[in-house]
Amino acid sequence: MLRALPFVIQFALLVYCLIDCVQTPSCQVRNLPKSTWLPLIIVVPFAGPVGWLIAGRPVRTRQWSSDQPAPATRSDDDAEFLALVEASDDLHEQMLAEWEAQLREREDQGRDRDDDSSR
Repeated sequence: MLRALPFVIQFALLVYCLIDCVQTPSCQVRNLPKSTWLPLIIVVPFAGPVGWLIAGRPVRTRQWSSDQPAPATRSDDDAEFLALVEASDDLHEQMLAEWEAQLREREDQGRDRDDDSSR
C-alpha cells in the first residue's frame, strides 16, 4: 500500500490542478497561456501540477477593489430581515400548535373507537 501512495498523490494532484486550470478564466492565468498549462499539467508528472500551483494559478485575494461591489450588509444586522425571521417563527409556532391539536383530536377519536369496540 505504501508503494502506491506516490501514485495516488500524483493522480489526486493531477486531477485537482487540471480541474482548477480548466475553471480558471484565461485572463487570470499567470506566466504561461492556459493552452500551455493544460498539456504541461497532464504530460509532466508532478512538476506540471506543482508548477501550476506555484506559478500559473491566479493569486486569490480577499481584498475589495473599487471596481467590485462592496460586500452586502450582514443579514443579522438588517431589521427587515430580522422582522421576517420573527414572523416566520411565529407562523411555524402557530402551525405546530394546530398540528398538535389535530393529533390530539385524532388520538381521542381512536380511543373512543377502541372503547366502543371493547364493549
